Amino acid sequence: MDNVKKEKIAIEVIRTLAGRFDSFPENSDSNRNAPFHKAFLNAFKDNFKELEKGTPYFISLSSWLHGLNTTLGQSFFEKVAHILSDGEKRSFTGDDRLPISKYQTETISDIITDLKNKEKTPSLVDENDLIFQKYQNSDGKPVDFTADVFYQIDNKVVCIELKSVKPNAGEIRGEKRKILEGKASLCKLYKDKDIKFYFGFPFDPTGESDYDYDVQRFLNHVIDGNKYLDREEVLLGPALWDYLSGEENTMQELISIINDIAKPDFKKKLRKLNEDVLYLNFENDEYDRLLKQWHLYREAQFRNEKNVKKVQSSTNTKIRKKFNQQRFKTGSTNYGEYNESRIHELLDFID
Repeated sequence: MDNVKKEKIAIEVIRTLAGRFDSFPENSDSNRNAPFHKAFLNAFKDNFKELEKGTPYFISLSSWLHGLNTTLGQSFFEKVAHILSDGEKRSFTGDDRLPISKYQTETISDIITDLKNKEKTPSLVDENDLIFQKYQNSDGKPVDFTADVFYQIDNKVVCIELKSVKPNAGEIRGEKRKILEGKASLCKLYKDKDIKFYFGFPFDPTGESDYDYDVQRFLNHVIDGNKYLDREEVLLGPALWDYLSGEENTMQELISIINDIAKPDFKKKLRKLNEDVLYLNFENDEYDRLLKQWHLYREAQFRNEKNVKKVQSSTNTKIRKKFNQQRFKTGSTNYGEYNESRIHELLDFID
């Protein structure tokens, strides 16, 4: 993985951590009265008796963990996937809906019904053969869908639907229909390209270690997994991240970047990055070491005495103001967000 992508991922890690640190429960004040939770959790007192702060704090912590899961699932994983693949989120909705033929619509309904009734087992090859036939007509109802990850390369179009590793009951069937309809519509839009549409799961919760994964074991674990999904349309854990990057051991690199940043002194270090006195002290290498540890390569590229003096002595008022801006934003709505425009303009100025 090159340094450009490492830095982009590191910036997402910092932004994610900053948001979650601010909301971490220090006490149980926000959950002093949660009678239904408290009543149910009485049954599990022995299981979490080591939590010295008691049930209200446990409820607050559970809520925080739920928020972290949501942030990772709805934001972090998707943004990292775009960085690794040079892809994007692509919506085919509203006026951009894509048409499919009546034949394709009926065929997809038949596939879903057969899978639901266990009259057939999922087969990526057979299903593609069916829905990619007779696609020239547009006499069916237009379909709308959004691909979490979308990119084109050479003669191939790739879409990936990023999913929670614990999808709800019934969710897999709906997503299977969506993907079949998506493939059917895309094969008309991109007639000369190979259409790939995968289910992507960021890790394998059934694995015995961080990077252990087994698609069949995972599908056995997922509600309706074996009923609707062919192993060949599933990218799981390390296989997903390697596919996105086109390189091996990508998940290991992702975890390594997170581990470099996600330490108990995270907030202290984040504040240090905005300290002008430390930033301008070139005799102390503490700032340089922090930039290196957090993979902030562009900041390290700019920050030397020569470049700083060039900016500070410039008659360009705009660039001097830009230089004096915070490296990381500290507002209530953007805390931990990297100041991209600042570093971009500074590097352009010294180039």
